[in-house]
Amino acid sequence: MKSVKISASGIQKVYNPGDTNEVLAIEDLNLDVREGEFVSLLGPSGCGKSTFLFMVGGFEKPTAGSLMMSGETIRGPGADRGIVFQEYVLFPWQRVSANIAYGLKIAGVPKPEQERRIAELIAMIGLQGFEEAYPESLSGGMKQRVAIARALAYDPDILLMDEPFGALDAQTRSRMIADLIRIHQATHKTTLFVTHSVEESILLSDRVVLFTARPARIKEIFKIDLPHPRSVTDSEFVHYEKAILGSLDEEVSKTIAANRDL
Repeated sequence: MKSVKISASGIQKVYNPGDTNEVLAIEDLNLDVREGEFVSLLGPSGCGKSTFLFMVGGFEKPTAGSLMMSGETIRGPGADRGIVFQEYVLFPWQRVSANIAYGLKIAGVPKPEQERRIAELIAMIGLQGFEEAYPESLSGGMKQRVAIARALAYDPDILLMDEPFGALDAQTRSRMIADLIRIHQATHKTTLFVTHSVEESILLSDRVVLFTARPARIKEIFKIDLPHPRSVTDSEFVHYEKAILGSLDEEVSKTIAANRDL
């Protein structure tokens, strides 16, 4: 069995503690993610999925509990974690190759090694011939491929993805899911993937972690025991989809009811 890469124990997150606007976002969240796993985080809007992802990234700190990576407490951001957001966050004045090379330059990687790594990643994301293009000339899917390549450039141990396909149209999203499966199979990166799409989570993941309505805990974990490529019309796929949707709908209903009481 592969080693635990991310370990969360008793995680709590409180915003504005002690204030009249105090918000308990996450309470007693426990999760282990093993090396090389692809794990999706699913739950109602505003339940704390992205907050937990940002804690793993080191951008947020837990109010209580233990959050570790490879046996060491996470104390802040680091090059061992690459992150991809819903917005592409590319430098518009930099060409594709320069965007990908950004982290490598900051790390002082020698130019020949930068060029080798850029060529390798350009081939992996399928953007040969666009190395000198500016982001404004790229489609949404192409921009997100560049963002993924930039996150992978310095070979992080973990890839964190916060609804990376949320702004894409259905056809582009479908293509990006296929690309991400291929990239994950090539790199074997431990991946945490936040999504609102049950279908997306089943297509991609080894496990789907379902969060409760706020304050977030883990309600259920679904192990997706299906070979790739997966088909949304397959009977086993539909079985997973019904089970996850049923459990998710219960939490969405709680969120709606709580908002009515405000």
